[in-house]
Amino acid sequence: MTGLAILGSTGSIGCNTLDVVERLAPRFTVVALAAGRNVERLAEQVRRHRPQLVAVADEDARRAFRHHIGSDWQGELAVGMEGMLAVAAHPAAATVMSAVVGGRGLQPTLRAIELGRRVCIANKEPLVMAGELMMRRARECGAEVLPVDSEHNALHQCLRGNALAEVQRLVLTASGGPFRTLPAEAFSQITVAQALRHPTWTMGRKITIDSATLMNKGLEVIEARWLYDIAPERIEVVIHPQSVVHSLVAFVDGSTMAQLGVADMRHPIQYALTYPERKPSPVERLDLTAVAKLEFYPPDLEKFPCLRLAYEALRAGGTLPAVLNAANEEAVAAFLEERIRFVDIPYVLETTMARHAQQPTTALETILAADEWARSEARRIIVALGQ
Repeated sequence: MTGLAILGSTGSIGCNTLDVVERLAPRFTVVALAAGRNVERLAEQVRRHRPQLVAVADEDARRAFRHHIGSDWQGELAVGMEGMLAVAAHPAAATVMSAVVGGRGLQPTLRAIELGRRVCIANKEPLVMAGELMMRRARECGAEVLPVDSEHNALHQCLRGNALAEVQRLVLTASGGPFRTLPAEAFSQITVAQALRHPTWTMGRKITIDSATLMNKGLEVIEARWLYDIAPERIEVVIHPQSVVHSLVAFVDGSTMAQLGVADMRHPIQYALTYPERKPSPVERLDLTAVAKLEFYPPDLEKFPCLRLAYEALRAGGTLPAVLNAANEEAVAAFLEERIRFVDIPYVLETTMARHAQQPTTALETILAADEWARSEARRIIVALGQ
């Protein structure tokens, strides 16, 4: 059996990972889980999978978890960032599923890479913040980084057996979110409830807002640059409302290869866990006759400037992508709390980026300092918007 640690076990990816693991039994054994404050769900997971180590967000979560779990489990319980790092470094975890939302996932994901583990990476932010550093460390330490995000997982499948020299461009698809056809003049009236109604996927609140602004796709462009060692100008985004084609690869000979499937995250999760094997899964099979048509449109960068800003940050390089990510996390949180408008999100990002003096990302400390600076600066901008 392969030991598995999950960073972010109570989120959507974490729960789906545990579902996949149960169906693949006895191939994997869950040895460590890290969660935030959803201790009731965590207690259920611990009772079912009996990990040796569990980590929670803080002392309040620790006390609440102890209350919920009672005497049903006697394993080790850790707290905070040190707890997540311990989960990532668990000696029995040959595979680590990284699914912590936001920049908090950077340090534990990097720790797993530096220990030479198979890292199935579902959270975008670590590669956005420190993609160059992480992939360099993966090569140096012999770690295997496999993408779980559906678009990058699709690219991985399309590239199997093909050399990067044969690739003309990578094409990431986006549903377009709930506001694809909404007139630009109506964007200032968008509510939180409207932005959380994604037309295709059921996801967490933060990533759902990112999908509505197309920032999600911008972050994926930055990810793809580092995962596949390809220049930004060779990464394209197209709007595909049906969300059936998850990504495409255009080759130099004129061929284009696509990966198609239903919108179910259990497929890319299982692919990453079992690679290079393909195993039977319960995922619904795609019925092409039911699909009927597949549409593709260019993204509107005037209506969705976050995608443009992501390309700009990637081309500039250095610490600017980390600044973009941090400012976005702060802006999305403020929008969800109704402290700023939907249209203020790209303003916060662009203003924060313009004020940043970028530096090379040769050290983790530099990246973390840029992240901290950007969060502080973005908060100041958000406060000023509310005055």
